Amino acid sequence: MEQVLPYFAQGEVVKGFGRGSKELGIPTANFPDSVVDHLPDSIGCGVYYGWAQVDDGSVFKMVMSIGWNPYYQNKKKTMETHIIHAFVDDFYGSNLKVVMLGYIRNMKDFSSLDELIQAIESDISEAKDKLDEPSAIMYRDHNFFRSSHNNI
Repeated sequence: MEQVLPYFAQGEVVKGFGRGSKELGIPTANFPDSVVDHLPDSIGCGVYYGWAQVDDGSVFKMVMSIGWNPYYQNKKKTMETHIIHAFVDDFYGSNLKVVMLGYIRNMKDFSSLDELIQAIESDISEAKDKLDEPSAIMYRDHNFFRSSHNNI
């Protein structure tokens, strides 16, 4: 499957299913349907890595799940971003900017919650390593993250 990366996206952080923090201990920031619906067909479901910024704050490493999350049997496609940083408060309503740089794995079902959590922790570890590479670091300082309101 051909991927068109890097891919830049931004939108308001909306409430998701509330599972990331509560069930998984891995909070996610969710994009609204309007952002999900504009994903190019060339970006398939799966787990991606890249950089993320909330409002005009610092740029942090992230992993993103795109799809229907088979474990939870979602009825609609989502883009759920886990920013690899400990935020003190929720930031619903904030502007989230992401650049997706690479693909980690396909969406798949898991036999248990523990198995899902282990896979996500593995995704986070892989993302951290890949984002330390010079070809990825250069995107942390991309102009996309410097301007307040990009129309990408």
